Amino acid sequence: MASAPAPAVVVVFDFDRTIIDWDSDEWVITKLGAADAFQRLLPTMRWNPLMDRMMAELHARGKTPEDIRDCLRSAPLDTHVVSAIKRAAALGCDLKVVSDANTFFIETVLAHHGALGCFSEIATNPASVDADGRLRISPYHDSAAAPHGCSLCPDNMCKMHKTKDVLTLCRAR
Repeated sequence: MASAPAPAVVVVFDFDRTIIDWDSDEWVITKLGAADAFQRLLPTMRWNPLMDRMMAELHARGKTPEDIRDCLRSAPLDTHVVSAIKRAAALGCDLKVVSDANTFFIETVLAHHGALGCFSEIATNPASVDADGRLRISPYHDSAAAPHGCSLCPDNMCKMHKTKDVLTLCRAR
């Protein structure tokens, strides 16, 4: 049996301010009442460790992963974006997300809108819920072990390198 042909079109999306109308991190922090701590810590930390710290802050304030999911489900999203995602997937396009958000946020929003299954890959910061019920955010890659040297991207996630990897794979097909 012959394998299915590779998709002719690959579409790579960012998540924040692209698929959703806001920055998902700021949306959750603001809507769940931790903007004060966020503003205090913002000048002192890099973004990825700051977001992990903010998840600790929300946990300390009694917010659960389900509260965060509920908050994300209320994030504004243009229905035309969801329609475009579903239409592109139906046409056979290979859809991917390359984002400095995190798996928990992205998967929650896409699943809520019935679009998670449209994507073949989500390259982002991993997230998990620990034994204490706290959402943890980790870096996509360890910048100390493998610095990417890109002055445009944060040290935990180089979108340019990931996008180049996607293009290389597409050209190899």
